[in-house]
Amino acid sequence: MPSKMVQIPTTDGQADAFAAFPDHGGRHPGVLMYADAFGIRPVLREMARELAGHGYYVLVPNFFYRHGPAPLIELPEHIGEDVRPAVVAQVMPLIEAHTAERVLSDADAYLRFLTTQPEVGGGPVAVTGYCIGGLLAMRTAAAHPGQVAAVAGFHGPVGADGPDSLSKLTAQVHLGHAETDLTPEALGELNQALDAAGIDYTSEIYPGTVHGFTLSDTDAFHPAALQLHWDRLLPLLGRTLANG
Repeated sequence: MPSKMVQIPTTDGQADAFAAFPDHGGRHPGVLMYADAFGIRPVLREMARELAGHGYYVLVPNFFYRHGPAPLIELPEHIGEDVRPAVVAQVMPLIEAHTAERVLSDADAYLRFLTTQPEVGGGPVAVTGYCIGGLLAMRTAAAHPGQVAAVAGFHGPVGADGPDSLSKLTAQVHLGHAETDLTPEALGELNQALDAAGIDYTSEIYPGTVHGFTLSDTDAFHPAALQLHWDRLLPLLGRTLANG
């Protein structure tokens, strides 16, 4: 599976990013994949390559590029609960500095880059994200309603911007929540807001999961939930993106 590091021009410099795409020629639908706050690392590269193997050009930007290229912090091979608090303490200042204005400015640059790659077709794109990346995916989709046909967020704070932000979405949506992130009551409220906004969506709590369930380099990893994530994501992309 071909893959490479690329540099994305932005209004504030150059964002490094990982790109993976099919090994057969031609042009493919584009998918912008936002990592969790721990950033580009082997598990994210593996997930991008797996998605690319289904016929997509997948772009994973280092959205903390203003602070330096990935990896910004030294990560252990496995982010266990014994080290997680220290790692989170290192990334929290980066999250706090990543304002909504920066998110939207960067999203413009990421989509511009993605859609102008020679391997990417001219149709709509999709955006997916994990943890904080799920919120970035939702913000990107809301800001680009004519361009983003599908958006998915997994164990992310996808409702953080409130119901008004959902009214801007035209993409088809899938949200996979961790049991520890969302109560059934909160899920009901979120889904009511999605209904009120007239969005074509699925939104569910993945059984038996904790925050971070898709990420195999953490204690939160749940293999069955990772498979469920693919079982939801791939049909969504297949419905919405041409030639996927």
